[in-house]
Amino acid sequence: MKKIFLLAGIVISMMAAAQTHIRYIENFDNGWKFILDSVNEYSAANVNDTAWRNLNLPHDWSIEFAFDKNSPTGVGGGALHGGVGWYRKTFTLPEASSNKQVLIDFDGVYMNSSVWVNGHKVGFHPYGYTSFRYNLTPYLHVDGTPNTIAVKVDNSKQPNSRWYSGSGIYRNVWLTITNPVYVDHWGTYVTTPVVNNASATVQVNTSICRADTLHKVTLNTVIVDDKGNKVAHKINTLVELNDSVTNVSQQLTLTNPKLWSVNHPVLYKVITTLLDGKSGLDDYVTPFGIRTFGFDANNGFSLNGEHFKINGVCNHHDLGCLGAAVNRRALERQLEILKGMGVNAIRTSHNPPAPELLNLCDSMGLLVMDEAFDMWKKQKNPYDYHLYWDEWHEKDLRSQVMRDRNHPSVIIWSIGNEIPEQWGGKNGEDSSGKMIARELADIVRSLDTTRPITAANNNPEPPNMIIESGALDLIGYNYHHQLYAAFPQTYPGKKFIATETVSALETRGHYDMPSDSIRRWPVRWDIPFNNGNPDLTCSAYDNCSAPWGSTHEETWKVIKKYNFLSGQFIWTGFDYLGEPTPYGWPARSSYFGIVDLAGFPKDIYYMYKSEWTNEPVLHIFPHWNWKVGDTVDVWAYYNHADEVELFLNGKSLGKKHKEGDSLHVWWRVVYQPGTLKAISTENGKTVLTQEIKTAGAPAKIVLKADRNTIHADGKDLSFVTVTVVDKDGNTVPYADNLIYYNITGQGSIVGLDNGQQTDLEPFKGTQHKTFNGLGLCVVQSNGAKGDITLQASADGLQGASIVMKAL
Repeated sequence: MKKIFLLAGIVISMMAAAQTHIRYIENFDNGWKFILDSVNEYSAANVNDTAWRNLNLPHDWSIEFAFDKNSPTGVGGGALHGGVGWYRKTFTLPEASSNKQVLIDFDGVYMNSSVWVNGHKVGFHPYGYTSFRYNLTPYLHVDGTPNTIAVKVDNSKQPNSRWYSGSGIYRNVWLTITNPVYVDHWGTYVTTPVVNNASATVQVNTSICRADTLHKVTLNTVIVDDKGNKVAHKINTLVELNDSVTNVSQQLTLTNPKLWSVNHPVLYKVITTLLDGKSGLDDYVTPFGIRTFGFDANNGFSLNGEHFKINGVCNHHDLGCLGAAVNRRALERQLEILKGMGVNAIRTSHNPPAPELLNLCDSMGLLVMDEAFDMWKKQKNPYDYHLYWDEWHEKDLRSQVMRDRNHPSVIIWSIGNEIPEQWGGKNGEDSSGKMIARELADIVRSLDTTRPITAANNNPEPPNMIIESGALDLIGYNYHHQLYAAFPQTYPGKKFIATETVSALETRGHYDMPSDSIRRWPVRWDIPFNNGNPDLTCSAYDNCSAPWGSTHEETWKVIKKYNFLSGQFIWTGFDYLGEPTPYGWPARSSYFGIVDLAGFPKDIYYMYKSEWTNEPVLHIFPHWNWKVGDTVDVWAYYNHADEVELFLNGKSLGKKHKEGDSLHVWWRVVYQPGTLKAISTENGKTVLTQEIKTAGAPAKIVLKADRNTIHADGKDLSFVTVTVVDKDGNTVPYADNLIYYNITGQGSIVGLDNGQQTDLEPFKGTQHKTFNGLGLCVVQSNGAKGDITLQASADGLQGASIVMKAL
């Protein structure tokens, strides 16, 4: 027997309960209507929405606006508007669903969302970063009459964020249909209290919801390995359901467990099945990993007994030209780029992440600091989360921990970032930070005792109310790398994590000399700042940082020196929208990233790659297009070599090797056009060679897709790098040509960018300039199989085309 459901006009077959998959889960992203309207009300069931825009979720409406100097979000919020948006969707359920539970899950809505079903309000959720569920069952028609869901999203009160937030239903939505007895939302908790080479004890706690009169069920738990083999089994018969939610604990044993690590991220699954006799009631799948880890006051961090540094980065949640709208492939690309330089950890600054990010970190082998809040009761912006703190902080923190606690990638809970309550008032008279920190830590520990708790403190020295509360397992320092060496004396016996570091400032492909002159920008906050740079750039030599931070090399030299320093999270992995320190308008995105907003690495990327990976590296910079007679500083990052020799037009400019704790070598060169060549050697044998040639005039466009084949699912992406080259194929380092795009076939252009922090062109459209020779075009499949042809042209340049396939 099959049960047929009609959702958004699509007929879906749900197999009878005796089949393998009992629970039905539908991605509910497609077929929505949308309007931006802060005046009218559209919650009623009978609203005429035929003229509204048709779209699929996830959706961020703010990224579709033009950059605006007068936006109430300010440049800190990306100079893009918020507002009030309405989403509506119609779907039909047949009579067969009358004895079912119908649940809707929102992974994230920014912000202040209200939801109605058939005109009945089912809930309000203010925080833009936590996931939430509503039970729609009491309000639904199951006789063939259409159902309507309406969602109001109010992001009109600004500023409410210190960075670009995006607006709308920007994460995925899911519809779940179950029997009246089912596993609760995030209803399993899997831990591994005992792990060794021979065996692992797996503790599985299951929460069972009951919405009918059934009193007893059978709980069948199976563990399968990464190959799909059943490796453990436990069955509890006659489980009594005495309450609306019943908790059941089971213990299973695995022999010869495969351990999850950053190099071998092996995942198991717990498959939970509820049965009434032989009839299945519900099934629920929980991925998990088996690993041990710890932080030590003397030896730092270890995973499965292996000590190594946490080489992490902080990232905000936006995806550059795609805005805040979650896309799995876009997240995966970011993580691939970061892993390429040796990153092994991500801090979710400063909020709970999208579930897809944690799934990717699980499968790719990245550690995670999972952060809850950017503020508590004391505000940072007039309309931020402090307005909802009293009523919502416990609900939101519980939501975060329960959703994320089965992810092996998550190793740290952070209860806050640079919280004002840490300061304790002018004379230390305000101790609220102690009380709140203890309350939050107690909430976390009531749900998970397997991970340490920290907070990111930009006032790391005593007195600090949060640290003095005793609530933290790890003392988190934001910046202050000059104080790291004294940590054991400042906090004897305590464990350390550098929760946020560096804040260096760089524009990809821009170089200010002399390179050995360090700039701390801005020098003042009370006056407009450009420091004589009308183009609002920062040097890519790693010689510019925010005044509270450091250069990359300054902090890494300290972190790598001391074993007790467990690691760091650099601010930031990628540039992000908003917070364009050290500038104001027309800068609209950050300079902090090791990688620019478009995903193009800055030069500092290769310093980390040379330090954090075993892959041979030789990277020289800058470009070789200058004025004859200019003095140019040439830097080289390298590893696996004793020294590097530099040549200009075949003439040696000398050999250099790292001295002391130096992380690069450099030469001061009088510019002549031609070829700059570097050779790294070890014991006299060549390791790597790199050449940079003086580029001629822009002549043609080159297109290169990160993937030429993508899924025909309407979501998958190909990121196409657009390079302006001279007639010989050399990248033109100053090229800013306006590129015109045309796409045909089974795809569309969903984003354009070039990584320039001051570029005010819209991210949506069919034309965009390059910056320092590079541009980006993001192509998305439209849901059908076939070829996708992208063409790029520009005035005075030879055009290019590329064919991708959607399969």
